[in-house]
Amino acid sequence: YSKFDVLFQDDGARSLRYAPYSANSGFYFARQNSRTRHLFTSLLYSGDFIAKTGSHQQALSALLAEHSSLTGLTVKTLNTHDFPGGWNYHRKGNPTLREMMTNKHVPVIFHMCWTKNKDDKLRYLKQIGQWHVHEKCEKDNFVDMVDRSGEEPISTSCCAADPIITCFYRDKPSIVPCKDSPPIDKGAKSWW
Repeated sequence: YSKFDVLFQDDGARSLRYAPYSANSGFYFARQNSRTRHLFTSLLYSGDFIAKTGSHQQALSALLAEHSSLTGLTVKTLNTHDFPGGWNYHRKGNPTLREMMTNKHVPVIFHMCWTKNKDDKLRYLKQIGQWHVHEKCEKDNFVDMVDRSGEEPISTSCCAADPIITCFYRDKPSIVPCKDSPPIDKGAKSWW
């Protein structure tokens, strides 16, 4: 990975608007160099494009293609097995999710994209065992957490060593069987 300027999680979308990299703008790594500074400066100047398309990801995708040619920017799209996301999560029968839920594979990261809203993201992450924040800290901003923790480190008062698992939907991937939970999609069968 050291030879790339930017590394992106694979978004999963294969439409022309995200070509050629299918880069997800929710999780990426950018080296600090002249090529990446120029890329992100160009993105900052792309407000009209973002306003017109309603997507900063689409603007960034266009700039990745342009800058790889124009400035020699090197772009890597990460594999979906070690860097899965919402695209994997929402695909029925996805082997990566099955391996994660049966502890046969531990990904480097998991980014919950392709999800309707933040509430669903939180539910899905809790259900697949990827949530480590105590409920008392979920809605707080950082300043409130610091004020409440006093002398105790936030990592102790807000973070759990073991995942906080809660079942919400029987038809979505889960680290434990959630057969008694309702489906989120009408008439859907249990994921297990």
